[in-house]
Amino acid sequence: MSVAKTPSFSPLTGAIRALAMDAVQKANSGHPGAPMGMAEIAEVLWRRHLRHNPANPSWADRDRFVLSNGHGSMLAYALLHLTGYDLSIDDLKAFRQLKSRTAGHPEYGHTPGIETTTGPLGQGITNAVGMALAEKVLAAEFNRPGHAIVDHYTYAFLGDGCLMEGISHEACSLAGTLGLGKLIAFWDDNGISIDGHVEGWFTDDTPKRFEAYGWHVIAAVDGHNAEEIEKALLAARAEKDRPTLICCRTVIGLGAPNKQGSHDCHGAPLGADEVAAARAHIGWPHPAFEIPDDVYAAWNGRPRGATFQENWDRRFAAYRTAFPAEAAEFERRVMKAELPANWEATKAAYVASCRDKAENIATRKASQNAIATLVPALPELFGGSADLAGSNLTFVKGSKGVTRSEGGNYCYYGVREFGMTAIANGIALHGGLIPYTATFLVFSDYARNAIRMAALMKQRQIMVYTHDSIGLGEDGPTHQPVEHIPSLRLIPNLDVWRPADATETAVAWISAVDRSDGPSVLALSRQNLPTVTQSVADADIARGGYVLSDCAGAPQVTFIATGSEVKLALDAQAALAAEGIATRVVSMPCTNVFDRQPADYRKAVVGACKTRIAIEAAHPDFWRKYVGLHGAVIGIDRFGESAPAGQLFDLFGFTVANVVATAKSLLS
Repeated sequence: MSVAKTPSFSPLTGAIRALAMDAVQKANSGHPGAPMGMAEIAEVLWRRHLRHNPANPSWADRDRFVLSNGHGSMLAYALLHLTGYDLSIDDLKAFRQLKSRTAGHPEYGHTPGIETTTGPLGQGITNAVGMALAEKVLAAEFNRPGHAIVDHYTYAFLGDGCLMEGISHEACSLAGTLGLGKLIAFWDDNGISIDGHVEGWFTDDTPKRFEAYGWHVIAAVDGHNAEEIEKALLAARAEKDRPTLICCRTVIGLGAPNKQGSHDCHGAPLGADEVAAARAHIGWPHPAFEIPDDVYAAWNGRPRGATFQENWDRRFAAYRTAFPAEAAEFERRVMKAELPANWEATKAAYVASCRDKAENIATRKASQNAIATLVPALPELFGGSADLAGSNLTFVKGSKGVTRSEGGNYCYYGVREFGMTAIANGIALHGGLIPYTATFLVFSDYARNAIRMAALMKQRQIMVYTHDSIGLGEDGPTHQPVEHIPSLRLIPNLDVWRPADATETAVAWISAVDRSDGPSVLALSRQNLPTVTQSVADADIARGGYVLSDCAGAPQVTFIATGSEVKLALDAQAALAAEGIATRVVSMPCTNVFDRQPADYRKAVVGACKTRIAIEAAHPDFWRKYVGLHGAVIGIDRFGESAPAGQLFDLFGFTVANVVATAKSLLS
């Protein structure tokens, strides 16, 4: 098949092309090429196959649509507007403007109908893998013979840039292994990226690559021929056991007679003259942002959407009659996103049990204990590790790995930290599951942009990062995180917990589950840590920072410590007390949560004296805002060494003698 040399432009695709070029032209900024080049693909999918309800964008069994090549955002906005979502023509006119609902790249939670924030290439298709995985898992859990209440597709558009990004290899390889047959991706094979024709930097045989992953590949489809696209889509939907890649040969910017097929129309307005020429070329005589009523009527997705949802509502009513307990659980988790009714009692009992046991264990082991308790209490928990389950301790009794033929509540992600984290974002976005992921803290670098996207989209993902410091010992500086904790704390809307013992770990886990508006990191130790919080209230720990051990009267020195260094602070406090120096110890497992507390609380905890010393086996600069000009930080500002953990803590000054000496020097 080859791209049509003289395509026939219809008013339906003309509306997409006109809205895209008009909005970009008005904004004097944007990417008209992809929307114009994918108009026919979008028309076939959205008008003939996509099951969605514009009047209810959150309908549980809707198909998911992901625009992975998010720079082509005007394609999504045009489709949402034309099909009847709450996105007006005035919203399109405000494309890329301050406080507009039509941002430069699609943003989840900002525009109705946008399923995920895209723009960082490769992450959209990876989110789509997560959505398809969630559909598979929930279908296996809730569907019953004759009652398919979870039965929808995930569709993704992606371009050459997504395929060049390494994350697409990670995610699409796993999608093939797991046989995600409800995932259908359309590759916009136009041979153009920002720098021009891609032959100089992208010559992969993409169909063979995806065949090697185990995908169903439909190659060489004319992306401007509706009949060929329809035939390919029907074949993709008939394939139940493999994800499908439909390779669509397209012309970027098709319809702009002087710029189509060139990178000139990729990421810049066409210009007034070319917009006028394009209108004539595609037979669109209407002024900017004007859509005829008959075109609106042909695109209107509300009647079909209402029918889709009404049919599903009837099926769900029958399901509720036949399986009332399962229906109630589905409503709680998927439709209402509520935690179980007994959640408050469950978490209180668990924290109390941790305090009663007073175990001296690694916080990674304490985390495993928490997971083992939470899995039966929270069936929505969906775990996974990047090939480190035995070290991260994320697999527990009750965990069941998803396979090609079966569902489960755990995913063996393999060595795919970036892919894992973005897939988990897709799982969270889908709804019905609370994903937790795991790797060594030092390898959070691989996942960093997906961590950022979780925070940006306010998604509840719990990231278990073990081996949190030089305390991991002999594996050496390649595996010893130094800058990671402070740098993660800088990501807006990300809570970073570094607990000191089993009780703080339990509170961190519970806080992460309770938090519905963003992700949480749990930075956990490899080495055993003593119990330090037997007399501390759960609510104090949950505030992110609290007075762990106080002195009589006003303190002369305040120690602020996290994780494995909290016990060091307590020992130094005892040594100073023997010399008559009054010292307070503050445990601050989560600075992000502490910083959200009222000012009077924060001042009462850390502001009682000017002489403050922060102690953390990580880069020191972050702590300057807490200790001020009169304080000090005992941290690590260089890479570690390969040696037993005890020797490393001595080498880097994490000793009672050094902490005491530092305090005395500040007081002298």
